[in-house]
Amino acid sequence: MRRTPTRASAPAPAERVRSILAAAHSLTVLSEGRHSEVRSLDGTGSMGHFHLHAPFEGTGTPPGARIPVRLELTDIAPTPVRDRLRARVTLTGLLAEPYDPASPESTCMEFGQGVLEDGTGRAFVTLQELEATELDPLATAEARMLTHLVDDHAELVPLLLRLTRPLPDSGVRRVLPVAIDRYGLTLRLEHPRSHRDVRLPFRTPVHHIDHVGPQIHALLAAARRLSHTGHLLT
Repeated sequence: MRRTPTRASAPAPAERVRSILAAAHSLTVLSEGRHSEVRSLDGTGSMGHFHLHAPFEGTGTPPGARIPVRLELTDIAPTPVRDRLRARVTLTGLLAEPYDPASPESTCMEFGQGVLEDGTGRAFVTLQELEATELDPLATAEARMLTHLVDDHAELVPLLLRLTRPLPDSGVRRVLPVAIDRYGLTLRLEHPRSHRDVRLPFRTPVHHIDHVGPQIHALLAAARRLSHTGHLLT
């Protein structure tokens, strides 16, 4: 099992899960042997469609009559990197009544367990952790921000390689931003047959979306100050 970072240089599992839930455009619902794809979440995220609550809270249905349900979500990088799947989230729980994908109303779900799986391993998340976690202010804007960086400021991305340690060698064929959150920016360095991610932390965590611009400019300023040594991607 993956351990939660001891310092806030990257999102904890509960933060990752909450961001994925908020930014999701679709999810898969498995209940009573049926497989339902919910592809339009009307900009409300998955939790606008499902209301999570503690066991036996908010329903008068006897425990034995509740219906098992599993929600599955995938976190896909918005930029055209190699291997765009960043993470998978699975939530399990119980419903008081059969799931109706055509219903416009939010469905109440007794939360059982949350699981985050990514390239570093698997982490389990409780409802209490999700409720205690503030939503990352960049979560729902991440895709727009990263595509803007790639489409309109692509020349700045290689400059950020000066901040990576160790410096990348000449085997790097392409570099693209793959993620951004309140704690920093993640670059994906692609080699001919492999890739690796490098994290560039912000000086301080971002508490409002308007504050991310100065943090990125600070990274660029730091990169420009460094001497240009080694073989960098240009």
